[in-house]
Amino acid sequence: HGGAKKPELAEVLCGNSAADVDWLVEKFDLDLSLLSRLGGHSQPRTHRGAERFPGMTITYALIQMLENICAKTDRARIITKANVYELLTNGPVVVGCKYMKDDTTFVEYGPVVFASGGYGADFGSDSLLATYRPDLLHLPTTNGEHCTGDAIKMGRVVGARTIDLEWVQVHPTGLVNPEDPDAKVKFLAAEALRGVGGLVFDAEGSRFCNELGRRDYVTGEMWKNKPPFRLVLNSAASTEIIWHCKHYTGRKVMKDYATGAALAKDMGIPVQKLVDVHNLHHEAAQKQEQDPDGGSWPAYPSGQCHDEASGVTGSGKKFFHNVLPGSKVAEEPFYVAIITPVIHYCMGGLEVTLESEVLGPAGPIPGLYAAGEIAGGIHGNNRLGGNSLLDCVVFGRVAGKAACRFIFGEQDQFRLCPPPRDLRDLIN
Repeated sequence: HGGAKKPELAEVLCGNSAADVDWLVEKFDLDLSLLSRLGGHSQPRTHRGAERFPGMTITYALIQMLENICAKTDRARIITKANVYELLTNGPVVVGCKYMKDDTTFVEYGPVVFASGGYGADFGSDSLLATYRPDLLHLPTTNGEHCTGDAIKMGRVVGARTIDLEWVQVHPTGLVNPEDPDAKVKFLAAEALRGVGGLVFDAEGSRFCNELGRRDYVTGEMWKNKPPFRLVLNSAASTEIIWHCKHYTGRKVMKDYATGAALAKDMGIPVQKLVDVHNLHHEAAQKQEQDPDGGSWPAYPSGQCHDEASGVTGSGKKFFHNVLPGSKVAEEPFYVAIITPVIHYCMGGLEVTLESEVLGPAGPIPGLYAAGEIAGGIHGNNRLGGNSLLDCVVFGRVAGKAACRFIFGEQDQFRLCPPPRDLRDLIN
């Protein structure tokens, strides 16, 4: 459970995962057919499609469905460019919210589901980061400027409890744009880039970690070594995830090299250094295949490994993919990005029940729910890759169903219209 203070929430996340991925595929016709092993995973377990980022694939489909429902029915409205700033209460019950739009105050009534993300860009002097993790304020972030924990602060005003606010994830692979290296907000290099076989090198061209270790571990090893750090994908690895590579290259945060010799020249190291490092990695992969339970070094998550570069850290590499022998390095094309640790995800947030109800001093606050990054206690002290999107889908559905029960009654006795058999029935 990764140190989760509420392991029962992690069990909901895992227990609902298969059915909710199937729901996405079946109800929204999504391609999530590719399965990957990401950092910290003992098994391949993260789904994505052949193109686009999985978050983009999922959210675009959900938004499109919601837009269609708004256009063709009166069951939903979308209000954009609005600032929700206060919860409305009737005694202990949350009954709606106030928001500003175009300098005008509006009121909406009904249960409230917070799905506003974390506080990974809350950098002010009295911010949540300054309060709970002042040691991270100097770091860049992958979070947009909207991620300032506003809903957490609103929840606290009505007595909501918080949990794990000190646990903020620093991701190892923020993408550095050489034209703006000090930008406070950075793109994230998807963890799938390492899942397909990307290697991480220090300034001298050495490997120094298990690329498929946990995010906190990889970040910790980076801080012990010499920047700039590079994430390097050989031809087979980049081909497997080419949409991402071309996207990053178009945004000038990744560069394609025609040969390993050109890469070595740009790094200011002999090409033989890259040849030697790849040879050692290739030999370790071969030995691991021949003797999966042997090796001189402790492996992550368990067992032994043959990879000295990562093994000396105590979290050795035992899973290998798209491995390149050193003999091919000089003429091999590569996609390469300069990377740096970045604030990425907040494991802490509002404390919730198994039904996504926000907890107050005396139990659940009626009419208030939270789903996604704003809800704490699920991911322990270090979220695994892939679990954020899963969290949004699983607890988004849990919260939606709970809010419906709040409105319609436990037995649906207050429901004014029959539920659709399928979302698509509403728009066809």
